[in-house]
Amino acid sequence: MAFGGFEQKGNTTPMAEINMVPLIDVMLVLLVIFIITAPLLTHSVKIDLPRTTADSTPPPPNKIEFSIDQAGALYWNGEPVDKAVAVARMVEAGQQQPQPELHLRADRETRYQIIAEVMAEAAKAGLGKIGFVSDPNVDGAAAAP
Repeated sequence: MAFGGFEQKGNTTPMAEINMVPLIDVMLVLLVIFIITAPLLTHSVKIDLPRTTADSTPPPPNKIEFSIDQAGALYWNGEPVDKAVAVARMVEAGQQQPQPELHLRADRETRYQIIAEVMAEAAKAGLGKIGFVSDPNVDGAAAAP
């Protein structure tokens, strides 16, 4: 160990050892502090909260499965409908609270004009939540055009 002594030699080489005792003392003090304060952090205060009555959360909105096949035929939740009936049902659904979500399923060969007309009628009816449903496992999806 490299402690200083009372000898009068001319040893002026620097000490190459780190004195670990002060570091260990600091770590032990920190350990004692954490041991004492840890139980205080988990202690909860007992209070008597006021009781109120509240309405339950509203039910999730219904969803409408609206499909368009390759020929342009319209389906409302799997039931074939014509355009006038679909528009009437959209107006009725647009006035419901909470508003239902319109899930639009279209065949890949469906003309865009038909899809755009359906979306325009849904927007006119007040349906603000429109989503497109697609199939991620389609063959040829990774093929480049």
